[in-house]
Amino acid sequence: MKDIFITLGLSMLPISELRGAIPYGLSKSIPFITVFLISILGNLLPAIPLYFFLERLLKFLEKFRWGIRFNNWLISRTKSKSKIIDIYKTIGLLIFVGIPLPMTGAWTGTVASIIFQLKFKNFLIGIIGGILMAGIIVSLITLGIRNILF
Repeated sequence: MKDIFITLGLSMLPISELRGAIPYGLSKSIPFITVFLISILGNLLPAIPLYFFLERLLKFLEKFRWGIRFNNWLISRTKSKSKIIDIYKTIGLLIFVGIPLPMTGAWTGTVASIIFQLKFKNFLIGIIGGILMAGIIVSLITLGIRNILF
């Protein structure tokens, strides 16, 4: 049970997300379907509240000098990494989140959705589709590597 909670926790974190959770869960011999569903759910859980509260948080941080610097850094970094979302909106978000590269997950996709003012419906379609796509790709890679090595 401990490994299931660790898998869930990893999938919720901004650095590992499901890209780290799926290989971890499978390495602990948790059944694939359990790992997949927990990782998808865990990756989605922080994205929805973040979509609704990030703007308020950034406005609050502007009260502090370091908060202004952080906001400027976050916005410029996200814009530079997520031009595809600005151009293609929902489909761009799906592709951005779905291709499992560093710094292209649900957390960054959610921040970009706020910056580029995607409507909630479009955000939800893109983020869910992208998380599912990333989950499938990471699962196939992880299972393929496991089958080759063992």
